[in-house]
Amino acid sequence: MQIRFGFDIVYSLPSSTAMTVLLHTHPSVAARLRAPEDLNVFPAFPTESYLDAFGNRATRMLAPAGEVRLTLDSNCWDSGELDPFAPDALQHPVNELPVDVLTYLLPSRYCEVDRLGPMAWSLFGSTPMGWRRVKTIVDWVHRHLRFDYRQARATRTALEGYNEAVGVCRDFTHLAITLCRCLNLPARYATGYLGDIGVPAVPDPMDFSAWFEVYLGGRWYGLIRTLRRCGPERRCGGPGDRLPGESTPERRVQGRRR
Repeated sequence: MQIRFGFDIVYSLPSSTAMTVLLHTHPSVAARLRAPEDLNVFPAFPTESYLDAFGNRATRMLAPAGEVRLTLDSNCWDSGELDPFAPDALQHPVNELPVDVLTYLLPSRYCEVDRLGPMAWSLFGSTPMGWRRVKTIVDWVHRHLRFDYRQARATRTALEGYNEAVGVCRDFTHLAITLCRCLNLPARYATGYLGDIGVPAVPDPMDFSAWFEVYLGGRWYGLIRTLRRCGPERRCGGPGDRLPGESTPERRVQGRRR
């Protein structure tokens, strides 16, 4: 199938502003793109593209004062198959994890592994290790947090989300990642386009969305943290980075990871 994706974002800047944006799909998606993925800026001014430390395609610019518009319109091929569902996926002992995965166990700006560790072990320390433990964490986060766009706050951390018991997709994601890391399950943040395939049409603008990936059985698995289910989904691609920090399958065009 062909999945069309893109955005039309307008900033109102009081003065000339240096900006770095991560608005392209992950380079791993490149082979499946069926149209150029060009970032257009209005008014026209120079931009520079580069790969960040986590392999994401970033763009930096010195945007002029006033109204600045960023647009992109492309499409990606997707097989339509569900992402892998692996209930028997095993958890690695920490000493057996690949070196490049260890960073996804660390605390960060949004994921206070050091402060939520005792709570995480008290809640999940006796659960079966591996996929079943991750599913238990995802289900618990879904029950504990109430989704509310009106309560969105860009500075909310996993600990604050836990205490306030409310948030949006990134808050579900931050909390689930933190709890996984507390239990020595490498987990990382991912973001991309919120899909509109197989769901009722709505007049509202579409949005970006956050989810997370967990490392089990020698590979990364993508999980939707706001779903009560811990299972397969449909996605088109993906970026990632380390974090400074409905029960139907979804299709997504994947963005950056961290």
